[in-house]
Amino acid sequence: MFGGLIKRKRETRSPLKTPPLRTPGQSVQEQIDALVDKFMDHVVVLILVMVMTLTEWTRWFFQSPPSPWLYTVLNAIVAVYVVRKFFITRKALRVLKQARDGEKVIGQDLERLREKGYRVLHDIPGNGFNIDHVVIGPSGVYTIETKTVSKPGKGPCEVEYDGERVVVGGFGPDRDPIIQAKAQANWMRGFVRDTLAKSVEVRPVILYPGWFVKPQPKGVKVWVMHPDRLPGFLRNEKGILDARDIQSIEHCLSMHVRNAAERS
Repeated sequence: MFGGLIKRKRETRSPLKTPPLRTPGQSVQEQIDALVDKFMDHVVVLILVMVMTLTEWTRWFFQSPPSPWLYTVLNAIVAVYVVRKFFITRKALRVLKQARDGEKVIGQDLERLREKGYRVLHDIPGNGFNIDHVVIGPSGVYTIETKTVSKPGKGPCEVEYDGERVVVGGFGPDRDPIIQAKAQANWMRGFVRDTLAKSVEVRPVILYPGWFVKPQPKGVKVWVMHPDRLPGFLRNEKGILDARDIQSIEHCLSMHVRNAAERS
């Protein structure tokens, strides 16, 4: 019955070599998630009981005979729908969990930049989108987009960037990461201008953990690279912000994140 729902898929593997470290409050969040899941199980049972009760009362009221074939057909339809949703949900969860772990790994690596005088913030809400990470330091402001893309089981695991277009494993992404990264940087540039009345150039950066990223052309506005190369690029940038600028931008951005959390 379900043979058509299960398709043979191309074997892939995660690009992350090691799982991320645990984050503050993660144990509490796991308890919250488990409690919500447990409660929802009870809700599902309640709904099933209510449906069965309503069915029996309907039969009693209309004095109708049992209709096993009708319920058999309905159960078959629901079963097909649920199985299909199961595979769709499982795939979506796998992608989301991999993206989450990728952001955690990159975030923990970026934290090391604090030793070099940089400030790091994570998961910054914008207008209908989130910026994975923002790095603020002497050489400027950087918006970081993490792309944790599954690697093929076989074949090349390379990312190519010609200054305009990104090709991952020989294929172009469904969503153009260059446009996405530029939009995030433009938002951040406008945020700093509106809150501090200061014009600051913001560099968009796209990181591909676990992939071999070929050297990008010189002079590109968007950096595309492996995470390990970012500290070296930052060292080669000229200093444009002093300690007061760095502190002011971090403070305003932190307040923005807190206010957004309170509104949600």
